[in-house]
Amino acid sequence: MAHPIERLRWVARAEGAGPGVLAREAAVALASGGGDGAGMVTGCRRLVDRHTIAGPIWWLAAKVLVANDPSAEAWAAAAQLEADPTSQVLAAQLADDVTVTVIGWPEQASEALRRRGDVEVLVVECNGDGRALARRLDAAGVEAFDVPEAGLGAAVRESGLVLLEASALGPDGFLAQSGSLAAAAVARSLGIDVWVVAGVGRVLPARLWQALVERLADTDDAWALPDEVVPLEWATSVVGPQGVEPAADAWKRADCPVAPELLRFAG
Repeated sequence: MAHPIERLRWVARAEGAGPGVLAREAAVALASGGGDGAGMVTGCRRLVDRHTIAGPIWWLAAKVLVANDPSAEAWAAAAQLEADPTSQVLAAQLADDVTVTVIGWPEQASEALRRRGDVEVLVVECNGDGRALARRLDAAGVEAFDVPEAGLGAAVRESGLVLLEASALGPDGFLAQSGSLAAAAVARSLGIDVWVVAGVGRVLPARLWQALVERLADTDDAWALPDEVVPLEWATSVVGPQGVEPAADAWKRADCPVAPELLRFAG
């Protein structure tokens, strides 16, 4: 078994894994590392620095940094992430035989679509993920179509629902796969519902959300970021562990504290 420090370094370097998977691995690594306060601060800062766009990483770091027992808090966070029912909730809420547009390979939405099996999915290509997800869904018996990036608008127009997955969500916006801003804008203009999937750890309190957005604004190559900020008002609803809720109310379920160490580091 890898040493906790090595595991933490692996998580910090990891590319391609979804926010939930990254946060679960990070939680186990932090929990296994013991109660070294300075080490926890360093580890959490390193994680946030490397995975700025992953809301669950900020959520985990904030919970661990203010906890009286950081290791126990990390284990509890890992359990919460593992038990997140958002995919099951979404699967249960989807209308029968609806045509859904998604972008790339959304971690939680894709699992919900696989569970349902009776919906038609238009998967818009993004960095090769869309094509791969379309194949995976097709192999699972789901009617899925790979749509090139240029066909995003046409796919939205043919849909009954646009599903966007938030890697982080705050009071006035959410961070989602590149292309989500355009998809939400088209859907809004056509009167098509936009649901944002935001499971455990993805809804942040206002100050942490602002710190995240400020970090993105300081990025030298903003065009190359895999995710982009979308106005929350462009979403119809948000799907989370407790069900479907109005978009304007979703950020109120933020359940992590504001860790000053992250604000100082983010600023």
